[in-house]
Amino acid sequence: MVGMERRSFFTTLITSLSVFALRHRALGQSTGAGIRVARDEDRFGKSRSIGLNSTTFKVATADTQGALFVMEQHSSKPGGPPLHLHHGQDEYWYVISGEYIFQVGSERYRAKAGDCLLGPRDISHAYAFRGPSHGTLLICFTPAGRIQEYFERPRVPGTYVADAALYHAYGMELLGPPLSVKDFQTP
Repeated sequence: MVGMERRSFFTTLITSLSVFALRHRALGQSTGAGIRVARDEDRFGKSRSIGLNSTTFKVATADTQGALFVMEQHSSKPGGPPLHLHHGQDEYWYVISGEYIFQVGSERYRAKAGDCLLGPRDISHAYAFRGPSHGTLLICFTPAGRIQEYFERPRVPGTYVADAALYHAYGMELLGPPLSVKDFQTP
């Protein structure tokens, strides 16, 4: 990314994801109108708690005929989901505010507002909010597959799922514990 400005990189990546998503849409299918979801609002007007985060759906799987799912997570406590991978989706993270740590494959990263990362399918990954204030993370999955269904399941607030069979049922693999914010070191 040397020589490439953040905004240019972000614009290029979103454009690429959009082209990929549109390429996988069935021809002739359209929602017939644009979709607007206001700041801090959910696509379906619901309140969701996923792990340590409150989550709002921004673009539903059906909005793109399965090509893309987008959600926003608001973090107020340090931590994140366990190490896992998706067999059918690439996952993209864009930090809107706060500081997060990521592991993608064997690489570890710190990310602040304006930073983004891509977790390709079949590559292990985990992330965690570092605290101490609030953080917001935009998360995109392409193609969407069944990931929206996974996030719509009933949950116990304040905990992340650690059930390998459940991960498998939604095309993922649970590989290990969440990242430890305390022990996270970057080279």
